[in-house]
Amino acid sequence: MTRKRRDWLLFTGWFLTGACYLLALFTVLSIGLFILPLALAATIFLATRRGTGRGMVGLVSGASLPLFLLAYLNRHGPGTYCDNTAGGQSCTEGLLSPWLLLLGGVCLLCAGVVLFLTVRRRPADGLPLSRPREV
Repeated sequence: MTRKRRDWLLFTGWFLTGACYLLALFTVLSIGLFILPLALAATIFLATRRGTGRGMVGLVSGASLPLFLLAYLNRHGPGTYCDNTAGGQSCTEGLLSPWLLLLGGVCLLCAGVVLFLTVRRRPADGLPLSRPREV
């Protein structure tokens, strides 16, 4: 497996781990306690791999997935949304603004990818890309 492909796989693993952590935090009073062990197991699995530091910024991008989910669930917000059904009317109150959640998700996704591409561009030995010229 090439280094490039391995880096992207590690980024994807950390991406999904970051999504699990934030989802566990958002749902701590319901299913969050069941999601947290999955995130911890993924962290242990990924942290024991060689060269995993280059993909670890995927945690930042992974935090965007639960924000995208919240933006979708609040797509009729902000405020109250009522839906007419055959049996009457059902209303949902307290919806958040989906635009703020979407903006936060896009910012986190882009920031993580940009950080990953920056970290991946560095050589594996940690030396700078170019050495300063001596005068």
